[in-house]
Amino acid sequence: MEKKKLFIEGKWVDTGKYIDVRNPYDNSLIAQISMADAEWTDRGIDFAYSNRSIMASLTAKERGDILNKASLLIKENLDDLAITIARESGKALRFAKGEVLRSSETFQFAADEARRLSGELIPLDAAATGKNRFGYYKRYPLGVIGAITPFNFPLNLVSHKVAPAIAAGNCIVLKPASTTPLTAVKLVEILLEAGLPKEGITLLVGSGSSVGNRMVESDRLAMISFTGSPEVGLEIKRKAGMKKVTLELGNNSAVIIHKDADIASALPKCVVGGFANSGQVCISIQRIYVHREIYDLFTSQFVEAVKNTSYGSQLDENVVVGPMIEEKEAIRVEEWINEAVNQGARIACGGKRNGALLEPTVLLDTNETMKVVSEEIFGPVVCLMKYDTLEEAIEKANNSKYGLQAGIFTKDIKSAFDAIDKLEVGGVMVNDMPTFRVDQMPYGGVKLSGTGREGPKFAVEEMTEIKTVVFNLE
Repeated sequence: MEKKKLFIEGKWVDTGKYIDVRNPYDNSLIAQISMADAEWTDRGIDFAYSNRSIMASLTAKERGDILNKASLLIKENLDDLAITIARESGKALRFAKGEVLRSSETFQFAADEARRLSGELIPLDAAATGKNRFGYYKRYPLGVIGAITPFNFPLNLVSHKVAPAIAAGNCIVLKPASTTPLTAVKLVEILLEAGLPKEGITLLVGSGSSVGNRMVESDRLAMISFTGSPEVGLEIKRKAGMKKVTLELGNNSAVIIHKDADIASALPKCVVGGFANSGQVCISIQRIYVHREIYDLFTSQFVEAVKNTSYGSQLDENVVVGPMIEEKEAIRVEEWINEAVNQGARIACGGKRNGALLEPTVLLDTNETMKVVSEEIFGPVVCLMKYDTLEEAIEKANNSKYGLQAGIFTKDIKSAFDAIDKLEVGGVMVNDMPTFRVDQMPYGGVKLSGTGREGPKFAVEEMTEIKTVVFNLE
């Protein structure tokens, strides 16, 4: 049995205790990884804190070169990384390959930000008392960043925290999801090969109650960057004290199919947006509001397309929908589906489960009182509902405690801008799925979907502190 180590105090460490890593499709054991506890976490944090000046002293060129080299190495290891992602997360191999390529780009964008990180002159003489003063501000690294990442993008969501932290000159303490740690091990190996100082990164795997809490409560971490559930995010905010906190949390993404929409264009985007990665994406389509005039046409074509969506082993090149991360999650989603049916919903296709594998499912006759609509289902389930006016559709889309991204399909520019202005979300995709994301764009939400923005430029701003300098020239 392959046993993976953690990276603590600048070396690979076997703690003597292990977590099993399993293939969600058949529950087969892939590997074991060493498990950290509170003591190992403290040691890792202390080491990073004591050596934070090493990362801070790297020049912009040195940081940019490390990130560029890491980007190239990620791309060179495309197949190995993609298979690792697919095996441990259940993500279909075609999407795992896409994640690797995106991660390579994320590091490229971070390299660009490392080289352009600067400050700005301040026109002090614009104030009555600012005469004969010269001022500017400059950005400095915070010190040590704590990153807590989820299972669904075990490479790219890790990259979105690690790469900007390096670009800004910080050390980083990384805690990946315990179900998908193998990809993080490979990324640390790549970073060390790319020239990252061994003091620059610490890899910890363990429970949230020991490792996660220790990180959140440590006064030696200057910031926590977390992607995960709103419940855990709120607990982090409560415990974090004065440190910075960036939260990327849940969502139940809505898309509006207006009466003038190009159905042929919208259909494939909605299928991919709803069922890629078995719906286990924060911006996965969960709610589709379709204008009454085209509801029957869109619904029949959408259901037929979903029926033809292949599902099964994620390592099959032809499969679109693989297993969910664990059988217990598939059971939960199945229970939500059955509850909705008991409340009057109708299954148009799917709904059957085999272990962690759940058929792509479309529900009709749903409403906002049902859990499959109001909560984040985080599974391969899409609910279709009809509306009469755009105002009604926007109101229904906003009737949510979440607000990450939403989409609208329309040919009318006025309708598009109306939706842009009124949808209560962090991002609006026009004539595209709300699941669309490229990695340099600002990404984040409102309400329970989180605080702060990711994307290397915006993450670097979060991971630095402004220092203001004023010269008295009198």
